Amino acid sequence: MVKHQAYQPILITDASRSQNDQLTSRQRRYVLMMGIRVACIILGAILVGANAPLLWLWLPLCALGMVLIPWLAVLLANDRPPKEQHRLANRFHPRQLDDTPPMSLTAEERPHKVIDAEP
Repeated sequence: MVKHQAYQPILITDASRSQNDQLTSRQRRYVLMMGIRVACIILGAILVGANAPLLWLWLPLCALGMVLIPWLAVLLANDRPPKEQHRLANRFHPRQLDDTPPMSLTAEERPHKVIDAEP
């Protein structure tokens, strides 16, 4: 007698995000970071023009933002999320992977189509 295994559906909850979703997310992050850079440039110009107190502190911070943010924005825009096997969380709590392939339904287990013979 043949032993039938129960049907195991394929789970897609651990599927990675689509490339379009990843690209959109990276583009938004890039535009946000470039917006912060523009704000640093404008803030630096306003502080210099207004001769603000503590200018020696604020001006280097704005300059640092103007220099570092574009570099970080390009790095993050070109970066993709790590593959599942390389994620740090999986190193501490590895998942129990089921190596058995999902079983398909046998002919007896499949729902039968009712064909209507009358026109």
